[in-house]
Amino acid sequence: MTSTNTEILSLFIGVCGLLTLLTIFGEVLRARLDKGHENPVIETFMTRVRSWWAIVILFTLALIAGTGGIIVLFAFASFAALREFLTLTNKRRADHLALALGFFVVLPLQYLFVGLGWQALYTVFIPVYAFLMLPIVSALRGNPDRFLIRVAETQWALMIAVFCMSHVPALLMVDVAGYPADRGVLLIAFLIMVVQIGDLLDFFFGRRIGKTRIIPNLSAKTWEGMACGVVCAAIIGAFLAWMTPFGIFGAAAMAALASTAGMFGNLVFAAIKADRGVKDWSHLIPGQGGFVDQLDSVIFAAPIFYHVTQLIWG
Repeated sequence: MTSTNTEILSLFIGVCGLLTLLTIFGEVLRARLDKGHENPVIETFMTRVRSWWAIVILFTLALIAGTGGIIVLFAFASFAALREFLTLTNKRRADHLALALGFFVVLPLQYLFVGLGWQALYTVFIPVYAFLMLPIVSALRGNPDRFLIRVAETQWALMIAVFCMSHVPALLMVDVAGYPADRGVLLIAFLIMVVQIGDLLDFFFGRRIGKTRIIPNLSAKTWEGMACGVVCAAIIGAFLAWMTPFGIFGAAAMAALASTAGMFGNLVFAAIKADRGVKDWSHLIPGQGGFVDQLDSVIFAAPIFYHVTQLIWG
């Protein structure tokens, strides 16, 4: 077993310990309620913690499998997220070929380019080539009805579900002086942990002490909850600095940046769901929606985290 795998195993044990504490904390809060009563905040908190157990086990297995396991995991997540997103969009028969190309050509190619480390291609392939090619395919089918809306929705789905998501495994390809390449998996774990824990604490503090909603008619997210979530993410990032090439203060700053981007991304997804009149993207995970609901913050944070890492430390 390599030293990186040993660190991953240690991290897994540490995260399991944290989840155990969160589970006990939730059970204690639940036990304090009157018999037969439920608190929706506590139930949502516990559901999130339970889903985290499954995510952590799955993600750890992928981390141990190395680069191939990570790329396959996120390619599958992109496929599921793209399917969820496109379910809510306008489509016509004329778009079927473009959608098939998106699923079975654009998505695999994007992850292939990431796996090959072709940065010059995977950073422009979707926003340039795919965005130009797919509207041509739809236009050639000859149906102009709501054409611009259909094209824009397909492009946005690819941007969110494939392009942004693929920047998580792309962290494996960032070349940082003095930071061994096989530790890239720890950088991915760092990004996901600070964003998700920041989200969880934003939710908890927002419900407990939050008073000022950021967008009252769109989301229950509050400025107080967001501030607590970002600060906690920065503190956790500082403790996890050993996983990164950033140093303690750099890790805290990157954690705060990723957490902030993720929380605003969460608001964007809330706006899309409100526009479509749905609560969740799908019902894949009972009580927690679908892949997009679980990963919306990470999706928004990933490309920013990747490019800032590349710009400052790469």
